[in-house]
Amino acid sequence: MTKLSVNINKIAVIRNSRGGNRPDVVRAALDIERFGAQGITVHPRPDERHIRYADVRALRPRLRTEFNIEGNPIPSFVDLVLEVRPAQVTLVPDAPDAITSNAGWDTLKHRPFLTDVTARFREAGIRVSIFVDPDPQMAAGAAACGADRVELYTEAYARNYREDREAAIAPYVAAAEAARANGLGLNAGHDLDLENLAFFAERIPWTDEVSIGHALISDALYYGLENTVALYRRCLK
Repeated sequence: MTKLSVNINKIAVIRNSRGGNRPDVVRAALDIERFGAQGITVHPRPDERHIRYADVRALRPRLRTEFNIEGNPIPSFVDLVLEVRPAQVTLVPDAPDAITSNAGWDTLKHRPFLTDVTARFREAGIRVSIFVDPDPQMAAGAAACGADRVELYTEAYARNYREDREAAIAPYVAAAEAARANGLGLNAGHDLDLENLAFFAERIPWTDEVSIGHALISDALYYGLENTVALYRRCLK
């Protein structure tokens, strides 16, 4: 069964907008675990505009599910991940000023760099996932870099889902099959929601994990956090 990892960045955004510690990011993460999530994801950026490096350090000893830290492997990020040693690190090529992640790695062009940083994390016992667009070549390239998994960037799937869901899912199936053929595990994330998640999981049932934050936290404003986690889990059954 596909696991649900909840990205809690948006909770930190609310906290940071007012100052203080309300909502408490650590407490929220522990509650999300208690409500049924099978992992917690954070994406600390250099400007710390949402999740802060201190949050990452505070979360690590408290979490009971898999901890996934995603981000661009700049030196400060690499040092943080090697210090905290989460279950998984997801390498994302986002620019420092990007509002959100908006493209996957070119694993062929950046193979030397990705191979080096992947080896450093794996030597520390950390599973490595590389964020890629739905392109079989990029999935194969991630395998050549030594990664354990790829995470498929699902923005195009979500954008095209209502118009033609079969056409929208097709490149993702192709990339997922390439990942499986190359011995990689499979994650997906970024724009999955209650409308499109079940179909994605139905068509690519070997997906190991989905990482969802913005949509899930937005839905929680209406449905409540505990109920929302349950609704997303239901999409994966």
